[in-house]
Amino acid sequence: MARCPFSSAKRASRPRPDGLQKRQIKQSSVEWPEKARGIPNGALRSSLFGAIRKGPRKFLKRAQLQSVNGLTIVFNGPRLSQSDLDVWEHCLHLARINGTGCHIRFTAYSFLKAIGRNTGKSDREWLKGVLLDLASSVVEISDGKRAYFGPLIHHGVRDEVTMEFVIEVNPRVAILYGADGWTQIEWAQRWALRRQPLAQWLHGFYSTHAEPYPYKVETLRRLAGSENEHLFSFRQELRAAMSKMAEVTGWAWRIAEADLVHVAKQTGQKQVVDNSENVRG
Repeated sequence: MARCPFSSAKRASRPRPDGLQKRQIKQSSVEWPEKARGIPNGALRSSLFGAIRKGPRKFLKRAQLQSVNGLTIVFNGPRLSQSDLDVWEHCLHLARINGTGCHIRFTAYSFLKAIGRNTGKSDREWLKGVLLDLASSVVEISDGKRAYFGPLIHHGVRDEVTMEFVIEVNPRVAILYGADGWTQIEWAQRWALRRQPLAQWLHGFYSTHAEPYPYKVETLRRLAGSENEHLFSFRQELRAAMSKMAEVTGWAWRIAEADLVHVAKQTGQKQVVDNSENVRG
């Protein structure tokens, strides 16, 4: 069974015909283990999937999102949350496992179970809505040398009786794995932080750093896409979220002088696959 073309197109200096590009991508597949999720760093080092709570979402039209230095993200669509990231990253995971080009097949029940959600009617409707949002959202991600633009997933087909889905994952998403590197997210840790969007965002963000830089509280507030406009109360939220993150990862953290947040990881933890030169905020 052929794998989904999940490798970097970073060596391409100019656009290539579809057939040639796909052959090049298939030659070197991105791999990660079953217990992990492989996510492009651009999705984790920005407010693309923000630390936002349930409720009405703003619709953004060609809005430039907050991101680390060297990365530019322009987004068109409804604001996306950490719950949306759960769905997108599992689509990528299934594409990597199942292959058959970039088409993935699943039932709503199996998908919801896999991401730790309930499987009742409201959750099935929620999943349908998220997949529609991901298909209708258009993102442009540029590192100054290459730019990807397109939907986060392509179209799909749904059987209304069996609730079986066939989704096409955009094969050009592979470009994102080469543009700014990618990271293996420990799924068990992320799942332990469910329903805590800021803690989940921090977990993803700091997972992209082998040796984290110190970031200002205000910088983290912007990068996380927080809807809390008050720095004092956000700092309180941040402390609580950092403590939760530390509980599941074992990472140490502190807020020091100049409002700088320091995070230290134990030696021997997974190294990030990273092509970027500067990720300071």
